Formats: sequence, structure tokens, C-alpha cells
Amino acid sequence: MSDAVPFSLLLPVYQGDSADYLLRAFRSSVTDQTLPPSEVVLVQDGPVSAAIVSAIAELDRTSPVPVKIVNLPENRGLTEALTAGLRECTYDVVARMDADDISEPHRFEVQLELVAQGHELVGSGLREFYETSDGEHLGIRRTPPVTAADIDRYARFHDPFNHPTVVYTKNAVERAGGYQPMGMMEDYWLFARMLAAGINATNSSEALVRYRISSGAYKRRGGLRLLRSEWMLQLAFLRSGFIGKLQFVRNVVVRGGYRLVPEPIRRRAYRRLIIADPSEAHAS
Repeated sequence: MSDAVPFSLLLPVYQGDSADYLLRAFRSSVTDQTLPPSEVVLVQDGPVSAAIVSAIAELDRTSPVPVKIVNLPENRGLTEALTAGLRECTYDVVARMDADDISEPHRFEVQLELVAQGHELVGSGLREFYETSDGEHLGIRRTPPVTAADIDRYARFHDPFNHPTVVYTKNAVERAGGYQPMGMMEDYWLFARMLAAGINATNSSEALVRYRISSGAYKRRGGLRLLRSEWMLQLAFLRSGFIGKLQFVRNVVVRGGYRLVPEPIRRRAYRRLIIADPSEAHAS
């Protein structure tokens, strides 16, 4: 794809990230790509460890593409970090990446081809993974809906895009009002507004990103904080007309209940209700 449009890679990092993971995430998304980004916008969300400062300096020095470093003096959270980063992106096409995940080498080649076909929001499947002293272990594969009709239907109950995998245009994000605070669900809220605005969206079913999980992953998917975020999101959906009253009740009962059940039940429910590819439900 020698005629591919230029694009920015938007990568936020904060105190809780690992310097080693950041280096690997960056290299997988830049150096190792068959179609690398034209620039990287790296947002440092508040003070970070000396190891991360050193890693950022190394990446800035050795990157084969320009790196813009956006420093936020205080930790402001993902919504403000991404908003600040988007302002600094030179190009309309922007790819998202988290500081602890891994992009497959052909990720952007696949997604930029879909952008070239006229899509303004392109996600992909992902594969969960974790690391132990024995090495890397693959877990569940999340396969998202692909067609416009399936995405629209799926979005009323699930987030139809895996946020760390998306490539979108700044224009489409801005038309939908940009990232807005929504507890811990600002990505789902943005994507719902983008779909409501009529943007052209799709997913690649291929797992183009490896998504790092830890031993506490299922615990973090529950609790009162996430329940509150869920309630706020569903109210916003209802008030905006994205869902109706019956869908609101269903979502609050099912998705809200999911946040409160014991962790072992949440793990099983996640595999049954959240994973779109049931053939992967046996993975561990």
C-alpha cells in the first residue's frame, strides 16, 4: 500500500504503566509494522516513573518516525489524555494504541485498506494474553461484529468496538462531539454517538491486537465504581434516543447485574455474554 494515506498513532501512558510494556507496544506498532504510522503522538498523562521517562526518551531518540510528546502536568484520565493527544495529531486518520498491548505486524495494513474504502471508524478483533515465568499465554479471542447492520444491532447492548484496536478519523470523532467523560466507559459513549451521527464503520474480524490482561482482570470488571459508570452510560443512551425504555431496563439489569456478581460467576458470564466468538470460550 505505497499510496496509503498518512496517519498518526495516538498512544497514552501514565504512572501505572510498565516501561518494558511501553517499549514493546511502541515497537510492535511502529518499527515492526508493514505499514507504519507517519508520526506518533505519545501523551504522558501526569507524572510517571523514572523508568518510563527513560523509555520515552529512548523511543523519541530511536523511532523511525517523528514522535510528539504531550506532557500533562497532572494525571487527568483517559478522556482528557486522548482529547489532548488528538489535538496534536497532524493527520486526520488516527490509530489508537495502549501502552501495554501488542499490535500484529500487519495490523495497520489491514485497517488502512478499510479506511481507504471509505470507513471512518475501523476496529478489529483482539486476542487476550498474559505472561508468566513460562512465557506468553494466549487467552480468549474477542471477535466483533463486522457489517453495518450487525454493528448497529450489537451496539445497543455491547460495545461493538475494541477500543485499543480502533483507527478513526478526527473529523468523525469531532462530528460526534469528541471524547466525553462517562465514568470508565468513555469509549463506548463515543462510539455510540459516532454511530448515531451516521459515520461509516466496520471491523476486521481478525485479531490484529494482543490485549494484555492480568490476574485481577475479572475483578476490575465489577464493583460499585463500574456499576455507577454503567448506570450513567445507560441513562445517556436513553436520553439521547440511542436505546429505548425496554432496552434500558434490560441493559441495567443484565449489564449492571454483571458488575455485582461474584468474580467466578463474572468470569463465566463474560465468556457467554461478552465474547462474540463462542468457539473461543474454552480458552484460558
